[in-house]
Amino acid sequence: MDFEASSWAESMSTMFSFLFFGFTILFSLFSLLLYVLRLKPWCNCDVCKAYLSSSWTKDFSNLCDWYTHLLRKSPTATIHVHVLGNIITANPENVEYMLKTRFDNYPKGKPFAAILGDLLGKGIFNVDGDSWKFQRKMASLELGSVSIRHYAFDLVTTEIRSRLTPLLSSVAGKGETLDFQDVFRRFSFDTICRFSFGLDPGCLQLSLPISKFAMAFDTASHLSAKRALTASPIVWKIKRFLNVGSEKELREAIKMVNELAEGVINQRRKEGFADGNDLLSRFMASIDDDRYLRDIVISFLLAGRDTVASGLTSFFWLLSQNPEVESMIREESDRVMGGPSHHHQQDQLPRFEQMREMHYLNAAVHESLRLFPPVQFDSKFAQEDDILPDGTFVKKGTRVTYHQYAMGRMEQIWGPDALEFKPERWIKNGVFVPENSFKYPVFHGGFRVCLGKEMALVEIKCVVLAIIRAFDTRVVDPNQVPKFSPGLTATVRGGLPVMVRERSA
Repeated sequence: MDFEASSWAESMSTMFSFLFFGFTILFSLFSLLLYVLRLKPWCNCDVCKAYLSSSWTKDFSNLCDWYTHLLRKSPTATIHVHVLGNIITANPENVEYMLKTRFDNYPKGKPFAAILGDLLGKGIFNVDGDSWKFQRKMASLELGSVSIRHYAFDLVTTEIRSRLTPLLSSVAGKGETLDFQDVFRRFSFDTICRFSFGLDPGCLQLSLPISKFAMAFDTASHLSAKRALTASPIVWKIKRFLNVGSEKELREAIKMVNELAEGVINQRRKEGFADGNDLLSRFMASIDDDRYLRDIVISFLLAGRDTVASGLTSFFWLLSQNPEVESMIREESDRVMGGPSHHHQQDQLPRFEQMREMHYLNAAVHESLRLFPPVQFDSKFAQEDDILPDGTFVKKGTRVTYHQYAMGRMEQIWGPDALEFKPERWIKNGVFVPENSFKYPVFHGGFRVCLGKEMALVEIKCVVLAIIRAFDTRVVDPNQVPKFSPGLTATVRGGLPVMVRERSA
């Protein structure tokens, strides 16, 4: 009797599991059908046909270049990719409208939050509303303080002196190549980990060790970004439910990131955080929820790592194409800092005050970021029906994207020389003059303008000066044109191989 009852229970359990699984699949397929119908896959316009057939790849190496081409041809600098349900704009008036005038109608939205939710949780870059306001206010107070800016500056200069310069010296003149993109990613990961967690992963040591944390973080951010490339969110959600393929790999990577983050937080709780200068220690004074702390700090880790590395990679590629700019930066740094001394590394780095006097360097960095913004586009989702300033109708729930990469290449915005690398366009009467943030939304704009902007610029400029004052660098393939891999930030496929030699006195 017991055996029969047990068999009956097992049969019912199996049947229930089968029915549940079957219902899940049918519901997912039904949701996918609704999603596909909403996107109008039958759209026969030229843009949608080119996108679906990938015929644009015949003329363009990067999707961002094709979008730029379409936006430059559009009278309003706005296009609609119907099969993606996405309005894309490079119109500064539309950008200001989204980021400032009607900020409340264009949040990041639930679709975006779902894509990055497993990695970023409820961190500042993945939330809207009160949670965003709270984190924004707290981060603004901390990142705006003089003490933390000097702390960040000291971290950067220490990493340069103790690791970056010795690494470059070790290969200089030996005929060896270095992948600058890899070097800059290691550099920025070391500095942002120390700034965020008070943890030094040591990625830029001379042996260029493999960091399990860095690898897990890279995998997690890359696979999270790939979710956005699927035909429907249902696809990656089913894979996540079944724990297969890329979603299984993503889960394992995030687990490793979580274990390290939780370990650091627990250790800091035990040791005390009152005397810590890193972000984690500062935020611990206001937040008791360790999971929330993890989300906040991981968000800053993501923002500060890949963006700086991407900006530096593009900058040195542009320098290789424009050696006269490198000469101008060297001349300016010699005027401000004195002639270079190759016997004392400390002489190669500027003081915080000297950085403000280097207007041409500042202009060159901003010009590089204009042409190659680390974040090439940013999307919002309309809460209600709306009409953009250029007359474009936006239906509720539509994804609206402003395209920073395209905006930096629009003749309507920057003139007929928009594609040229000209730092001089930022200089008036010998002084650097910034542009309107809605014309130049590299650091976003309006209420979500980047809080770490100044620290990121200082880090980039410190690295640039340390390298070009002490070394001559040459890109191995002078004809190399950047081709980008899909991701949250612009990453060059194949990296940036360079040859390095020390400058003669």
